[in-house]
Order: sequence, then structure tokens, then C-alpha cells
Amino acid sequence: MLNEAMSDRRRSPRRTPASDEPLSQVRLRAGRQLEVINVSDTGLLAEGEMRLLPGTHVDVHLVTAEGRLLIRSRVVRAFVCRVSWNRIDYRGAIVFERPVSTDAVGYPIPEAAEPSNAPSGKPYPDRTVTSHTFNAEPSSP
Repeated sequence: MLNEAMSDRRRSPRRTPASDEPLSQVRLRAGRQLEVINVSDTGLLAEGEMRLLPGTHVDVHLVTAEGRLLIRSRVVRAFVCRVSWNRIDYRGAIVFERPVSTDAVGYPIPEAAEPSNAPSGKPYPDRTVTSHTFNAEPSSP
């Protein structure tokens, strides 16, 4: 029974995005930026200065392998995670209304092309140089 309670009940595996990855930060439609703690295809855990209220719907701007997306989402859990004299930070679990591919976005390195023995390009056309002489003195009538 203890093993069942300790089992992971998540719908999809989570991962922590790298700090230079576009998914490490998301923006809500209201304009507030949130730092992503972990992300999966069905939701994310984020924290920031934006007050998150459980049960509310939010629109989240994401940058994924599919491109820039605006995903309708719902806050399922939230709590105050940090308090200072001038700021209150919230941490909240946000569930997407539809699954989104949140795989790490990377740019593939192109494979090196094999050198070819064929000459590249075409040579310049052969032109004959003609010289023109100009008379610097004005002609008299």
C-alpha cells in the first residue's frame, strides 16, 4: 500500500528546462513573466510575481518546437513561495487545456558536405579590352 502511495501519478513525465531554453520563461496574456520550474506536455509548474489563484483560467504564451503558442490553461494549485519587504512571489501548477509538445527546442547542426571534385562556378567571360582616347583640349570652330 505504501508503494502505491509513493508511485508517480502524473499524466506525463516532467523535465526541468535549461536556463537558456525558450521554455524556461513563459508569459501570461496579462503580460506577467513566470519562471518555469518544470514542464510536461500537459502543464507546468512556475513561479513569479503574478498572483495565481486556483481555479482561474489563464492564457499562457509558450515557445515550443511547434513555434509560438497561446494556450488556454487553468491554475490547479498555487501558494506563496517567497515574501520580501517589496515583493510576494507565487508558485503555481498550471494545466493546459490541450497537450502541447514541450520537448527541448534545439537547432540541428548540419552535417558536413562531402567535398566534390567538380569546379565550382563558371569562369568570367573572355573580354577584349578596348582603349578610348579622350581629347582634353576643346576643339576650335
